[in-house]
Amino acid sequence: MEPALRRELGLRDLVLFNIAAVVGIRWLAAAAHAGPGSITLWALAAALFFVPSALAVSRLAARYPEEGGLYVWTRRGFGDWHGFLCGWCYWLSNLFYFPNLLLAGISIAAYAAGGEYARLADNRMFVVATSLLVLWVALVTNLVGVRVGKWTENLGGLATYLAGALLVILGALVGLRHGPANPIDPTPHWDWAKVNFWSQIAFAFGGLELGAIMGGEIRDPARTVPRAAWISGTAIAGFYILGTLAILAVLPAGSVNIMHGLAQAGAAAGGRLGIPALAPWLAALIALGITGQLGAWMAGAARVPFAIGLDRYLPASFARLHPRWGTPHVALLTQGVACTVFLLVMQVGENLRTGYQLLVDLTVITYFIPFLYLFASAFKHGLRASAACGMAVTAAAIAFSLVPTAGAGSAWLFETKLLGGSALVVLAGRMWFRRGARP
Repeated sequence: MEPALRRELGLRDLVLFNIAAVVGIRWLAAAAHAGPGSITLWALAAALFFVPSALAVSRLAARYPEEGGLYVWTRRGFGDWHGFLCGWCYWLSNLFYFPNLLLAGISIAAYAAGGEYARLADNRMFVVATSLLVLWVALVTNLVGVRVGKWTENLGGLATYLAGALLVILGALVGLRHGPANPIDPTPHWDWAKVNFWSQIAFAFGGLELGAIMGGEIRDPARTVPRAAWISGTAIAGFYILGTLAILAVLPAGSVNIMHGLAQAGAAAGGRLGIPALAPWLAALIALGITGQLGAWMAGAARVPFAIGLDRYLPASFARLHPRWGTPHVALLTQGVACTVFLLVMQVGENLRTGYQLLVDLTVITYFIPFLYLFASAFKHGLRASAACGMAVTAAAIAFSLVPTAGAGSAWLFETKLLGGSALVVLAGRMWFRRGARP
């Protein structure tokens, strides 16, 4: 008999869970740094990637409302190896994602606090040490289960949206009183130094599939998952477009820091409007939002190795539930240890900004491999046009991730780390699969 998870998530919980999981305030800074043309990229990514993702998740979650999401859908459509590779890449991509989420979040919150704290935003030792602390606090609190943990995601989703709403209001006021800091030309301009960012636009819309992975813990998942996807999806697309416009109204595109540009814009707007006291409130909202986002991804990602463990392609310990809290505690603890290692190793030989970018790119590559399977599964279930659009954007995002950033010290070292890291992920997965497939 398979271990039973508790169904604790309703529609409201899943909508806020999706917002906490998908919305990343750091993508606003990257988009604003790329210039007004990113507004068009947001719209294209929403139409050609986000909508196809929502359609695919809705269709597949209604057909297979089980714990495991992407892993289950791929295994049913293409066989055990492809299902394992999809789940394996998805899980490991999150091990890369947690560190870059923490690096960005801690840096943004420190900068937003202003004063002496702002200098800590680029201090590697402070950012990495604080990231490790937050990582393990979030992991330990996730062990107590969804009934308690969902409130962290709920509050995080609300805090993230409030931070974005505050920024939009500030940007509108600055634009009306002083005029926008950039001419709003929505035409994207080709620039090799910024093409790497294009893949991040699509990646910023990823995360709707995370809630479906927790299908075994959602009340009436066949009905709840599609409704939550469309409600939260509309709010998320609006957040990205309006938030980017707000930053561009306050700061020239070239001066926006890609890591803590939102806090930079908030401080600049507060100063120009004569309300500097906004800084600590913005910092608190950002910190709470990052905590909720980390909690959502840690909780959802742990369910993938749990589902794979049930099929014995990972050690059976991954399929065990904590005797008191009913959570996949082995998967959660494994995530914590692996993320700690990645957070430390990926900083070697790079400055903080480039190390952060390297983590982002490695995350994008390994994260989008499962999306190729997602859209292929949707194609098999009748979503031909939308699945083809989503697959094309996914392939382009992977290719763009291989373009080195301007801050990379060595293009060859950058490429070697990305390609070598991606190859190791697949080879390690093959080894585990063959080991689990033995009688």
